[in-house]
Amino acid sequence: MLDLFYAPFSEFEFMRRALVGVIAIALGGGPVGVFLMLRRMSLTGDAMAHAILPGAAIGYLMAGLSLPAMTVGGLAAGVIVAIAAGLVSRFTSLKEDASLAAFYLLSLALGVTIVSLRGSNVDLLHVLFGTVLALDDHTLLLLASISTLTVLALAVLYRPLVLECVDPIFLRSVSRAGTPTHLIFLGLVVMNLVGGFHALGTLLAVGMMMLPAAASRFWTSDITMMMLVSVLIGIVSGVSGLLLSFHAELPAGPAIILSAGVVYVISLALGREGGLLWLAWPGRHLEA
Repeated sequence: MLDLFYAPFSEFEFMRRALVGVIAIALGGGPVGVFLMLRRMSLTGDAMAHAILPGAAIGYLMAGLSLPAMTVGGLAAGVIVAIAAGLVSRFTSLKEDASLAAFYLLSLALGVTIVSLRGSNVDLLHVLFGTVLALDDHTLLLLASISTLTVLALAVLYRPLVLECVDPIFLRSVSRAGTPTHLIFLGLVVMNLVGGFHALGTLLAVGMMMLPAAASRFWTSDITMMMLVSVLIGIVSGVSGLLLSFHAELPAGPAIILSAGVVYVISLALGREGGLLWLAWPGRHLEA
């Protein structure tokens, strides 16, 4: 058992780096995913994950696999797409979800095309699926900084974010914090997706954000506990995915997301808050 769970991390530095990386992603991405889910913006996260690809691809085209260039490019592209989709929905009859879908499809096609102009199939796979087993010190520092900033920002914005999830009309009636909170939250989403992009690629980055959040909903209805459970599920999924990848010789990124998917399915079946098993055998009603 020791060799199965401990030896891969004690013997190989790249496994320890990957472990630190997925823990950092779980710490920031899990709570953000919870608020995306509660605000019914789950697919927005997927759209934004694809939206960062052209910027990261342009950074790659200009400087190769450069962390600063791809990070700045991804952040810029994500912000531009978010603003553009909001403007389209505001000044036209098209809803925000439809405009986001249009922009993310264009972004995905444009990003893949840009990478293909200069890179090889290996570079394209790196951009799409990440290299969680090849994280260097600078990338780990970026992931840790993003998760730290996310936790601090959510601590400051916790009350308006919760109010916006529960009753946005009431928040607008008592405070002007609604719009700034929404914009800052979208910025946090983009930052965490850019961080996840470096480890898991553009196609899988949103998985560590939404799957733990969705699974946590089946275990608790308290938002604070939901955030903590989502972080725990993210860490467990990351560790189990890395171990599965190491022992079964599978790609690390997909193995991590598959592990998170297994936890989601277990939560769907056994979770105390709306799980299928609890719905099939409900408890007794209170009697007078």
